[in-house]
Amino acid sequence: MANLNKLVQKCNAASQMSIANLNRLVKKCSAASHMKQVQAHLTTTGRLRSRFCPVRSKLIELYALSPLPHLPHQAHSLFRQIDNPSTNDFNAILRGLAASSQPAAAISWFHRMLRRSHKIDALTCSFVLKACARVLAWQETLQVHSQVVRCGFAADALLGTTLLDVYAKVGDIGSARMVFDEMPVRDIASWNALIAGLAQGNFAREAIELFKRMRAESLFRPNEVTVLGALSACSHLGALKEGEKIHQYIKDEKLDANVIVCNAVIDMYAKCGFVDKAFVVFDSIKCKKSLITWNTMVMAFAMHGHGAKALEIFEQMGQAYVKPDAVSYLAALCACNHAGLVDDGVRLFNSMSENGVNPNMKHYGSVVDLLGRAGRLQEAYDIVKSMPMVPDVVLWQTLLGTCQIYGNVEIAEIASRELVEMGSNNCGDFVLLSNVYAAHERWKDVRRVRDAMKNRDVKKVPAFSYIEVDGVINKFFTGDKSHARWREIYEKLDEIRFRIKEYGYVAGTSYVLHDIGEEDKENALCYHSEKLAVAFGLISTSEGTSIQVFKNLRICGDCHFVIKLVSKIYNREIIVRDRVRFHRFEEGSCSCKDYW
Repeated sequence: MANLNKLVQKCNAASQMSIANLNRLVKKCSAASHMKQVQAHLTTTGRLRSRFCPVRSKLIELYALSPLPHLPHQAHSLFRQIDNPSTNDFNAILRGLAASSQPAAAISWFHRMLRRSHKIDALTCSFVLKACARVLAWQETLQVHSQVVRCGFAADALLGTTLLDVYAKVGDIGSARMVFDEMPVRDIASWNALIAGLAQGNFAREAIELFKRMRAESLFRPNEVTVLGALSACSHLGALKEGEKIHQYIKDEKLDANVIVCNAVIDMYAKCGFVDKAFVVFDSIKCKKSLITWNTMVMAFAMHGHGAKALEIFEQMGQAYVKPDAVSYLAALCACNHAGLVDDGVRLFNSMSENGVNPNMKHYGSVVDLLGRAGRLQEAYDIVKSMPMVPDVVLWQTLLGTCQIYGNVEIAEIASRELVEMGSNNCGDFVLLSNVYAAHERWKDVRRVRDAMKNRDVKKVPAFSYIEVDGVINKFFTGDKSHARWREIYEKLDEIRFRIKEYGYVAGTSYVLHDIGEEDKENALCYHSEKLAVAFGLISTSEGTSIQVFKNLRICGDCHFVIKLVSKIYNREIIVRDRVRFHRFEEGSCSCKDYW
């Protein structure tokens, strides 16, 4: 600090400091006061308005990238004092905005630059593309791409990598592949960028296929970054076989010396339904386990309903001198939630502040759900009222969901009013309140809720399930008949329907929300997406083979009961991963112990 102040004093004393000294000075600036002193020197010496001043551009960049809320505005103020801003000046602003909380502003500045006919360079396009990636601006990405081609920057490998990454993230896979295929030189960054972009952009299957293509065609060997993208894709799809192949490659190439890679392998096995395999990797890690390693394992056990094991790992963190953070506590609370360990969960929640971790919205949501589903609704509501922050939509939805379980009309109406006031237009909110009223046979109120849904044009999120068989993802919607083997699937469902009645199955028609007759309700239940996926698994895999189904929403109560019976009747292990957790069905019972 003393050396920097001396340099600033020299700056103020000299009318013309050398460019080298100015560059050295601005690079050492960390405090706002130092930046302003450099700005004052540039102003008094006339350099601020000169045609070309790299130090000015660097100062704008420092202002724009500053985490202090008022300094980015100072960058704009400084820029407006320049008579003829250079490309570097514009780039400084663009870089700061692209990394800020308002990345869309970088796109606006780019358009302003084009309107003024200012010269752009490859860096200009790179910064704007990064902003496009953050706001998923497809149309603007096309515009920047056209400038890249027009200005002759297409041969820039780094810019090409950025461009294909953006296309992948905005979901334009065709353009991403076109950029990739047309790149004159592909380096390992370009391969990694497209694989990661596909994985993050909900094109997991394409990401896995590109990983295999890279191994077959490329001169480059997949590295740590490559396998992270591929493992992420496997986790998303639940593609165990592909994940195992990637894990074997990791071991062969000694990439498991990297703890980040090991963390991704643990996460992959857990999300593919095999928490035991995840624990084997966790237990055999040779490098030092990071906090993320511990958190990943706790959450893995939590997702699979192994509450006691999750808490055991959580306790071992302390013994290993790893201090739990907010994520650790959230994972442990989720474990208690999924296993019904109410007292353990409350104890953990109450101990957070004592251990230097302030509960956030997700922690409050988890403990509210834990208490609510245990029937302690008043305690849950009292916690909501005592929160130091304003409850968000998700928390009120959580409370409303627990009210449905116990038919608590009073608290359900309070939660529903709060959701309406917050502008929530989620179909599930209305359905939950309608179910609470229906449980008390308050049909007039049920109709009122349904009318409100129609008036607000509330759209229901379509439920879908998918299952991988022989490397092919088969996706089903409720009542779906688009599959090539739909007739066989429906015949199998009819068989299942007949056989489960021998075990005393009665359709849970309360889960059907339509104002239709009981027989029609039974038919509607029979063709839920997860049942279609399970039926397809039965007809397309050999006896004794495990069936894995993935669903975008929570599994419904009727499907849960039916799949339990199917696992017993057909002697199959059936694993269903829904939006919240895993359900492992074996011999007529579920790993969640009917608590989810």
